[in-house]
Amino acid sequence: MTGASRGIGRAIALKFAQQGAKRLLLVARTHHRLMDIAAEVEAMGTEAVILPLDLTQPIEVHSAIVKALRHYGPVHILVNCAGVAYQTSFLQSRLLQVQDEIATNLVGMYTITRLVARRMVAQREGTIVNVSSLMGKIAAPTMTTYSATKFAIVGFTQALRSELAAHNVKVVALLPSLTETDMVENLQWFRGIVPTTPEAVAKALVVGLQKGATEILVGWQSHLAVWCNRFAPWLVERVVHLAAPLPQR
Repeated sequence: MTGASRGIGRAIALKFAQQGAKRLLLVARTHHRLMDIAAEVEAMGTEAVILPLDLTQPIEVHSAIVKALRHYGPVHILVNCAGVAYQTSFLQSRLLQVQDEIATNLVGMYTITRLVARRMVAQREGTIVNVSSLMGKIAAPTMTTYSATKFAIVGFTQALRSELAAHNVKVVALLPSLTETDMVENLQWFRGIVPTTPEAVAKALVVGLQKGATEILVGWQSHLAVWCNRFAPWLVERVVHLAAPLPQR
């Protein structure tokens, strides 16, 4: 599980431990945060293996994941939760921040998924969960490149689902709306949006997996927004424009 040290990733790790997972491989950048979540997971009776990795460093990731797979055996579920977000008007955006979003949200996901998916195909069993966002269905002003990466994750998930279906490997998209995590603390929230909690997202994931869902939306606002966008995209675009926290430039 990537992005396991905080926010949604941390909540999912705790939920899996609560559900009786025997072992969790926890991936994130910050070692001391991984130690904290590992202690909580182990207190529930689940073995925790910490892998302090920067997903933007593919050689480092490849080496560590291959060693972990060789030592600990097959992975039955991969949760790609690591992500970064920057908020600014597009005309004031900076290339370095855009590159960071793409490197973490997309390339990092690709790197670890490719390694794990090959093993899942060989064992003819597994589930891959890619954490996108409601912004992967409805783009948000002031979050242009973040929205772009989340749209890309939805497309990646749909294509990979089709490719791996014959190998009995399931590929699922998780699409939370605004969630109260430290990643959004410094963001200006869209007006009228009621935030959800990481725990609610983790619960929705578990329920969705049990139902065999391929796309898991979180919260009534997400379901309403996606439904409206299907039948009246012009209206949703107008509402999003009015709710945007910064003036358009």
